[in-house]
Formats: sequence, C-alpha cells, structure tokens
Amino acid sequence: MSNILVTGGAGFIGSHYVRTLLSGGYAGYEDARVTVLDKLSYAGNPANLPLEDPRLTFVRGDIGNQELLLHLLPGHDAIVHFAAESHVDRSVDGAAAFVRANVLGTQNLLDAAVRTGTGPVVHVSTDEVYGSIDSGSWTESAPLLANSPYSASKAGSDLLARAYHRTHGLDVRVTRCSNNYGTHQHVEKLIPNFVTRLLRGLQVPLYGDGGNIREWLHVDDHCRALHLVLTGGRPGAVYNIGGATPLTNRQMTERLLELCAADWSAVRFVADRKGHDLRYAVDDTRIRTELGYAPRIPLDEGLAQVVGWYRDHPDWWKPLVEA
Repeated sequence: MSNILVTGGAGFIGSHYVRTLLSGGYAGYEDARVTVLDKLSYAGNPANLPLEDPRLTFVRGDIGNQELLLHLLPGHDAIVHFAAESHVDRSVDGAAAFVRANVLGTQNLLDAAVRTGTGPVVHVSTDEVYGSIDSGSWTESAPLLANSPYSASKAGSDLLARAYHRTHGLDVRVTRCSNNYGTHQHVEKLIPNFVTRLLRGLQVPLYGDGGNIREWLHVDDHCRALHLVLTGGRPGAVYNIGGATPLTNRQMTERLLELCAADWSAVRFVADRKGHDLRYAVDDTRIRTELGYAPRIPLDEGLAQVVGWYRDHPDWWKPLVEA
C-alpha cells in the first residue's frame, strides 16, 4: 500500500494522520505517497499539511464529485476516509449538509471504490452512533441508536459501508472512536474552544450542569489505531477505538482552567444542547486483542501539550476565531 488516498486530509484528524505518515511515523510506510482530497470547508485548512513534501499531492475537491473520484482513485492502494461534517451543534441547526456529506458523500466514494477496484477502505466513524449508555460500554455488535442529526448521518454511512462489503465484496473496515483532542483542532470543538477563550481572558460556555461524560483519546493514538486497522484489520469488521479516560465535561473544564491559569469565574453555565447524550463509552477489546493496540499518551500529559501548542500558535487559531 504505497499510494494512499486520504479524504478530508486537511482537517484535524486527517491532517495528523497525513503528517505522521509522511514523517515516517508508521513503520514500513516511510516511502508511501499520499493524495489528500479535501474541499476545504471552514474546518479544512491547508496550513495543517506539509504541502512542500514531494510525496504529497493535494487535490481540492468534494467526495460528492463522482467524475473526480473516478479520475483520482486508479493507482491508489488504499483509502482512509475522514471527510465528514462533524460538529453536533451545527447538525442541530441544519442537518442537510450532514446528510449530503456523510451519507451521500460516503455512498459516492464507496461506489467509486467498487468501480475502480480500490481498497481497502478505512471508514472513520464515531462512538456517537451508539447513542448514550447509562453504564457499561458498547461493543461493536451493539445496535446503532444515534440521537443527533450528526450521529445519525454517521450511522447511515456506517451501514452503507457494511452494505458495500456484503453486496459488492468491497474491503471496507469501519472504526468508531471516542472524543479526540490534539493540536490543529478547529476552535468550534470543546477543548480548543475553551482554551482559546481562556487565553483571551473570555468566559467559556458549559452545557447544562457539566455532567455529560466523554472518553478522551489523543489524536496520535487514534491515528495509530487507524493505521493498524488499515494494515491488519479484517475486511468488513468494525473496530471501536477507546480513550479509556472518562471525564465529565465539568472535570475537563477544571483541567483546562488549571492549565490556562483561570478559575471558575471564567465559566458560565448555558442551556443544555437539544438531545444531549449523557454518556459515551466503548469496549475496545477487539482492536486491543486482534491488532495489539493500546493508547500511549496519558490525558494530563496530552492536555498540557495541546494547551501549550495553542498558546504558542495564535497565528493558527486567531483567523478561525475572527471568522
């Protein structure tokens, strides 16, 4: 697999995967060539990519463009599919863009993969497709009980991936990860939103009573897991990728306040999001036992590094805040 197509590769997680791949971070892929296909929506940023790297080809385009995909895919050995609309709040305000990108876009990509014989395809999804769970954790065989337009659109794309494997024999492997954090994450998401506000001396908005629970996974651990699925995963299989570090949003806020030298006077409680899931938790035994995965970056270490990066790179995030 020396030629890899990465959709949505200018976004937060996709660009981390591309940068790591091109820097020799995955053994055996030091000479791999990468094509990034990204339409550069508000969340896509070419500054996230080493555009000067001779092994990187950047194509600005939409996965909804079948003609473009049929032109691009031949010659590629694999596809890692990150491209998606991903912000829950935006999906509550307008679901159509999420259905177009996440459902129809994925269907279009899978069609093109079948027509060109391109695979394997790693379809990057989310633990939110399972919905909320009061106790315990979801396994890969749990029913999909999505509660937001965003997670419903991702569940739809997951089911399409399964269907294309079963119907057409396409080698599709689905991953469902817990909440990611890291550098280069758009300021609409909780951690960069709070950090960039606190660094400017502004208050941060905490939904409800802050009791919603999420597992947190460093983007580097997530991308390493994705590469393990690409290189060793089973066709048609689903792999949960957990963070194993559950926190309430209030507990996460406490950590960010401390790292940014702020206190609770910087927090304002706001009305809860519609349909806000209380708790996510995934059982990632499968990827641990089959592929030898385990997260490496402790949350406190990772958060400190991420806050330091945003503190040192206002030139990256200030244009996003101003926009």
